[in-house]
Amino acid sequence: MTGTGTARALDPERGILDKAAGENFPVAPFFLPRAWRTDLMAVYGFARLVDDIGDGDLAPGGADARLLGVSPPDAEDRLVLLDAFEADLSRVFDSTPRHPLLRRLQPAVRRCSLTPEPFLGLIAANRQDQLVSRYETYDDLLAYCELSANPVGRLVLSVTGTSTPERIRRSDMICTALQIVEHLQDVAEDLGRDRIYLPAADMKRFHVQEADLATKSAGASVRALIAYEAQRARDLLNEGAPLVGSVHGRLKLLLAGFVAGGRAAVHAIAAAEYDVLPGPPEPGKVRLLREVGVTLRGEG
Repeated sequence: MTGTGTARALDPERGILDKAAGENFPVAPFFLPRAWRTDLMAVYGFARLVDDIGDGDLAPGGADARLLGVSPPDAEDRLVLLDAFEADLSRVFDSTPRHPLLRRLQPAVRRCSLTPEPFLGLIAANRQDQLVSRYETYDDLLAYCELSANPVGRLVLSVTGTSTPERIRRSDMICTALQIVEHLQDVAEDLGRDRIYLPAADMKRFHVQEADLATKSAGASVRALIAYEAQRARDLLNEGAPLVGSVHGRLKLLLAGFVAGGRAAVHAIAAAEYDVLPGPPEPGKVRLLREVGVTLRGEG
């Protein structure tokens, strides 16, 4: 076990929060008010932990399972862990949760009057990941994103006190796009988990078989499919981008960062000629900053 792995095992809270730097979008950048940063990191900690439970990526040693009250024989059962996590989430709203990341979340819930629904949606998405590994249509995938991604944007609006029906609608488009982009970056990794988030109907249309996704480099059919899905994500980002212009100040810069992160990731996929199989194409900082400027000017 590496030093980092040892640290994660001893302090699972630290290990989870350290992952924020690797996201396609800024989680809680320095320019935000301290209260917002604190609350957004608490929300991120929840979202990252529930994803790590669903993906089987918890720190070694079983510390998270013990904190959630799960016995060693059940510590590898993701559905049992998700049930225990949901039970601990309920304590956020009426008592004292066991897991430190949920205790960290409790002040944000109280300060911002957050409701259980978006958190439950994220848990439901990870339960679905244990039961559903293929999606037949794009609409099926959108329904998954409604659980796996859109709650995060809704929580950001709630934390910053800026929720309106129209902003939620635009936010949902952006979050769904970011989820699709992440799926495109992680095709090979997801296949290693026996998951495919490319709609089966689209794979059939582009004459792509599952075996084509297991190669070291993408052929023409796979690249055409990835380009098609990337354009869908790009279109969603463009439709959601007016959200940025609907707010002001530092929140505007934060939301521009979300949109720009998605656009920069789509550009990185295109720059790789849509060959995502060797590993996730990562956007550079210069491109990200350029996209922030474009988004702030409303030129996207």
